[in-house]
Amino acid sequence: MANYSTCKQCGAPLHSDDIAIYQKLVFRGATEFLCIDCLALYFDTTRKVIEDRIDYYRKSGHCTLFR
Repeated sequence: MANYSTCKQCGAPLHSDDIAIYQKLVFRGATEFLCIDCLALYFDTTRKVIEDRIDYYRKSGHCTLFR
């Protein structure tokens, strides 16, 4: 069963950006997701790097996940 409401790692509420960046960076067909903080830990980076990547995709206008 798909879980679009909470992070599969920490249980934090998910927002559209959490889901979209997870689909973009990990697996487009995912049914469970990580919040931005847990995704940053997964990739051994910072929240800022993930947020910058979200901003990049949103501004590019080419990714349908961020429209």
